[in-house]
Amino acid sequence: MPPRLSRPFQFLVASALVASGGLLLAQDAAPPAPTSPSGAIGDGSGSYEVSGIRVDVSAGNADAARYAGWRLAQRKGWQMLAARLGSGAGSVSDGTLDSMVSGIIIENEQIGPNRYIARLGVLFSRARAGALLGVADQEQRSTAMLTIPIAYSGGAAIAFEQDNPWVQAWGRFRTGNSSIDYVRPSGTGNDSLLLNLGQTTRPGRAWWRIVLDQYGSNDILVPIVRLSRQWPGGPIIGAFEARHGPDNKIVTRFTLRVGNADALPLLLDEGVKRIDAAYQADLRSGGLRPDSSLAYVPPVAPTPTPTPTPTDTPTDAAGTPGGAITLAPGDTATVAITVQVDTPGAAAVTATEAALRGLTGVRSAVTTSLALGGVSVMRVAYDADPAMFRAQLEAKGWVVTGSGTTIRIRRAQASDGNPG
Repeated sequence: MPPRLSRPFQFLVASALVASGGLLLAQDAAPPAPTSPSGAIGDGSGSYEVSGIRVDVSAGNADAARYAGWRLAQRKGWQMLAARLGSGAGSVSDGTLDSMVSGIIIENEQIGPNRYIARLGVLFSRARAGALLGVADQEQRSTAMLTIPIAYSGGAAIAFEQDNPWVQAWGRFRTGNSSIDYVRPSGTGNDSLLLNLGQTTRPGRAWWRIVLDQYGSNDILVPIVRLSRQWPGGPIIGAFEARHGPDNKIVTRFTLRVGNADALPLLLDEGVKRIDAAYQADLRSGGLRPDSSLAYVPPVAPTPTPTPTPTDTPTDAAGTPGGAITLAPGDTATVAITVQVDTPGAAAVTATEAALRGLTGVRSAVTTSLALGGVSVMRVAYDADPAMFRAQLEAKGWVVTGSGTTIRIRRAQASDGNPG
């Protein structure tokens, strides 16, 4: 029977794992996922992950045994990865493995004076390992999916309004082995305003298109967990749901349970893995398809203005009853007018679009650049002279600056001498 590890070593290892949360990265560990300008976290690891590799190695001292254990884990992990990807690649040298391995994940380890027992995970570079296995371009990938995790705890639904364990679990999840292209917001900037429970229940496609454009995504995933605590510090039950699309289609539901509050991160990590597996299965079956109504709708292109034909009889616009301008047949053209307007909130965007659409001659008014709390840009298709559009705005109480087809508008204040 192999000798058991001494109690002092077991105590030291257990203390280290508790302090580190049970997860350690070694060697050239993958750097934190980068944050894009849109505030979304990308999958910066670019790695295949093989987990659950068990090693039991003896050597002259503890450091040598641990190093030998990691070497053995690399070899076992390579064989497991090749089998999983359906490749017949044989064994490779330790030097080649060193060039492909980007990190060692310590799931559990026991260190003795001359023995090392552990359960490890290995991260292989996707580009290098995939090229050697000949599977670099064979994996089906989804379109970019904006991921909005919702956690119900204590009766309240939280997304990015504040940091919470469910968002942290999705941040820890390594997507290198997943065929889903997750776009994971970092929770900073406007994330708490744009991505919340209210947004996930909104069926309107126009606003969804604006939000998806902000995060460079084409579709929506909404993983949900409802946490129930039996008593303080006691068992926790998590009811998980995986939803997809603006209509909240349910992909899967399941329930997990842990015995105490300290195991909450393990509960949530396992929930993330199962939800990811459900999304991947749905993608393979053809169910995880983007809603066609979320596709980008280009603004109305302006109609070219025809060249007027000179006539001997002049047209007297001033003689038209009511002072309205009458255009001769063939002279009417739709022009595109760019309107800049202050939008302190979403309500201001909706109200301004409605006000512009209500003007005579306006064919459409859409927001092409959204900046909540700043200046948004709208594109208006107008069936008359832009000067008439300006006159209508001023008559409605707007202060208009600029000229031609590019103007900026704002509501007049009392000090302006115009109606507010």
